Amino acid sequence: MTNPPTRPRLTHPMIRDSRDEPLRQASWARALDHATRGLERNRGAYGMLSSTRLTNEALYLAQKFARAVMGTHDIDVPERARHAPSVAGLAAAFGSGSATSSYEEIEHTDVIVVWGSDARSTHPAFFRHVLKGIRGGARLYVVDPRRTATAAWADSWLGLDIGTDIPLAHAIGREIVRTGLGNSRFVERATSGFEDYRALVEPWTLSLAERVTGVPARAVRELAHALARAERVQLCWGPGVTGHRDGTAAVRALVNLSLLTGQVGRYGCGLLPLSGRDNVQGAVDMGVLPHRLPGFRDVLDSRARRTFESAWGVAVEPHYGLDAAGMCAAAEEGTLTALHCVGTDPARSRAEDFQSRAHGGRPVRRPDALDFLVVQDAFLTRTAESADVVLPATAAWAETDGTATDGERRVRRVRRALTPPGEAREHFRILRDLAAGLGHEWRYDDVEAVWNEVRSLSPDHAGMTYARLTGQAGLQWPCPDTGRPRPAFLHGRLWEKDPAGRGGRAVFGIVQHDPPADPVDERYPIRLGSGRHGGRGPRGIELSPEDAERLDVVPGARVQVSSRRVSVVATVRIDTALRPGLAFMHPRLPDEVDAGRPAVRIEKLPITTIVFG
Repeated sequence: MTNPPTRPRLTHPMIRDSRDEPLRQASWARALDHATRGLERNRGAYGMLSSTRLTNEALYLAQKFARAVMGTHDIDVPERARHAPSVAGLAAAFGSGSATSSYEEIEHTDVIVVWGSDARSTHPAFFRHVLKGIRGGARLYVVDPRRTATAAWADSWLGLDIGTDIPLAHAIGREIVRTGLGNSRFVERATSGFEDYRALVEPWTLSLAERVTGVPARAVRELAHALARAERVQLCWGPGVTGHRDGTAAVRALVNLSLLTGQVGRYGCGLLPLSGRDNVQGAVDMGVLPHRLPGFRDVLDSRARRTFESAWGVAVEPHYGLDAAGMCAAAEEGTLTALHCVGTDPARSRAEDFQSRAHGGRPVRRPDALDFLVVQDAFLTRTAESADVVLPATAAWAETDGTATDGERRVRRVRRALTPPGEAREHFRILRDLAAGLGHEWRYDDVEAVWNEVRSLSPDHAGMTYARLTGQAGLQWPCPDTGRPRPAFLHGRLWEKDPAGRGGRAVFGIVQHDPPADPVDERYPIRLGSGRHGGRGPRGIELSPEDAERLDVVPGARVQVSSRRVSVVATVRIDTALRPGLAFMHPRLPDEVDAGRPAVRIEKLPITTIVFG
């Protein structure tokens, strides 16, 4: 693997007057003036892309700038793409798109399921809680196409075929229903849609599941009975689930199992998505979404809009905006003419969306129709190189104060450890100054003032003063007041005896299996997945030892990887965690986005001999 080249650190503002000119250093006053004039010129066709590497305070001001200053909901963070299905799937079931329990509860549960995540490699802090749970007697089940480092600790590894997570979940659910092991009392009083769910899973017998998923029927049965018979279960998942073409459906299939067994809303039970992306939960909570305001309030909710309109002194539009992919497409079409990148590099992170058919499918750093591009970042990124204005910002959390939110909803203080170089400024200051240039005087002397505004608008964060966050090493939301912290798990209301206290019912998701578009056959015998393994992000293609031996290739060999649509040359890597017939590739094959999980053939290339003399 070759590391990406180091990008120069930004220490001074830079501007250009036209695309033909190079960037040149400018004063902050000149750069801010140039930025505000360009943004004003493109009002009504503006979008913002932000980053999960920002603090909650910077993220809150980013979305406020987009909505209150520029009047748009076209705002997103590209890095949340893999987390979005978890948010959507959980929200569809419970009305809240976040983890339902805490990491500590993993230590006090009976069964832990890690589905589609090599948590030992990618989430080592979380996995320490898993190990404590195992030492306390919990059984670990790992569901993953690869025999990962996490699977090495498992009581049982279910090595399913790529893309068959929904059939496996449905088969587990059917076995629980068939044997009468579901929590019928919980299902009847706290959920809706069970009869439709029963009909949905009925065809998925253990034998059919074995044929479709590759998991032995006995292993499917064992996991089903473990989930149903345990007093407490923690179900965790990662990109192997959310990376589906319809990751939301896969998440809902897993949530169904917790509803069926009543494994939610109690201590030691719950659902934990493993996002692996910095402050991605904070980005969701702070409203850096095209359809949600801070506090996960729906943009279409008139009461929520009135709350923010009163606080911000502006109208909030009653419609959804564009997400990252939609903004990139709109920029290509010419309907979005100004893009504001706050701590993110879409030319790199959204490379797939910056594909232009007009450019022969080649990546483009800046769509031709984009009139104005503003970048505020710590480094001269690929996107910054083509910007009209570049504003030097602090680097991640090491150079700024504020808060961040982890995957268990815990908000922690972030403290500056380094002084930013040159003239680099904190993101909240840059956004405040840009707002002032566009006629909005925001009176924030420091980031605590920003956080106090968040607290005033998001009931879940109302009780999280900086003093409490510092003194208690962080707090989990919901934290509506400064009294004693509430239980770490969510949805305890579902167990209330009084129906009025339970609130809305949790909803079973009726989701169908969408098989891979490409069938595996004699000509294309290998199923190809894409993504990072163990955080390495290797380039090339990973093969099982058995397939490598069959193909007579060694690590470093060059092979031709061909699907039914495209063919590329790749370098071989051997991964002992892979089963025969399964390969992984990063980055994915070009033009295979719509194909999902393609079937491929792999052919050894001849060694070229060069003769001198």
